[in-house]
Amino acid sequence: QVQLVESGGGSEQSGGSLRLSCVASRRKYSTSCMGWFRQAPGKEREGVAAIDTIDTTTYADSVKGRFTISQDNAKNTLYLQMNSLKPEDTAMYYCAADPLCMSGLLWHFDHASFAYWGQGTQVTVSS
Repeated sequence: QVQLVESGGGSEQSGGSLRLSCVASRRKYSTSCMGWFRQAPGKEREGVAAIDTIDTTTYADSVKGRFTISQDNAKNTLYLQMNSLKPEDTAMYYCAADPLCMSGLLWHFDHASFAYWGQGTQVTVSS
């Protein structure tokens, strides 16, 4: 079992920046992948970005060039640097992890197929 704890959310004005963090209780499998998802009120959950253990990354088109996903394996921590924030980025942001990632990063990201999920951290962007 892996526990994920997100932090770093908050309120920011349009054009501002925030950095989200997600600490995993462990990262046992070398083939694991991790990602960020978000869900706004009344909308479906959507993938934001994902990364695997060799730092392959993928991003949603809506955040490319503005958000950067990264990880610190020594600290079992996943990050999401969010720049040039927009009001439409307002959502609850969730960290997710899959210890095996057997089907590859893109498949797991596209299908939101991750075994473990955090409780979320709220991001609110005002215009």
